[in-house]
Amino acid sequence: MDGFLHLIVTSPSGAGKTTMVRALLESFPQLVQSVSNTTRAPRPGEVDGRDYHFVEASRFDEMIAEGDLCEWAEVHGHRYGTSMSRVRLARETHRGVVFVIDVQGARQVKAAIPDAVAVFVLPPSWEALESRLRGRGTEREEVIQRRLRNAREEVAHYGLFDYLIINDDLATAIDELKGVAQATVAQRSRRAHRAESLLRSG
Repeated sequence: MDGFLHLIVTSPSGAGKTTMVRALLESFPQLVQSVSNTTRAPRPGEVDGRDYHFVEASRFDEMIAEGDLCEWAEVHGHRYGTSMSRVRLARETHRGVVFVIDVQGARQVKAAIPDAVAVFVLPPSWEALESRLRGRGTEREEVIQRRLRNAREEVAHYGLFDYLIINDDLATAIDELKGVAQATVAQRSRRAHRAESLLRSG
């Protein structure tokens, strides 16, 4: 993939964004997934720097004060946020960044990084989404109902996004996400310097 990319991928819980992004990263090693900072403690099996960057609350406060977080939110008493310094480091090493975040985070990243391209993954129906959530077999009924309520609120913000992908068939949805990434880096605004360089060379 030739060209730099900030790609936001958002969806309701259970719509498939994690699986889709994993496939995208496997196809395009030039892309890296943004790893969020969090003030919560690691869960069993989580690795610092891979799953999250685990930081003290005081350090998180410093990052906010320094303006280093392009997005952050408090969820269930813990804070999560994306560091701009790590995004810049990825850019300096010529790697694109994929943000897998919620609607609130997507709005903040779009404000901080205007050229970011945002994708919202839709379930084909509410029934399909509920079936997928129940199919996990890991969540209580009240959690499932809360996720379904949240999903309706999240889908209502679809207008914030540049692309909508309907995850009815996973393979097709993955292909569409790859297509968005490829088309974005080929935009004239991102490759005009290549054309100008060619003209100057001869």
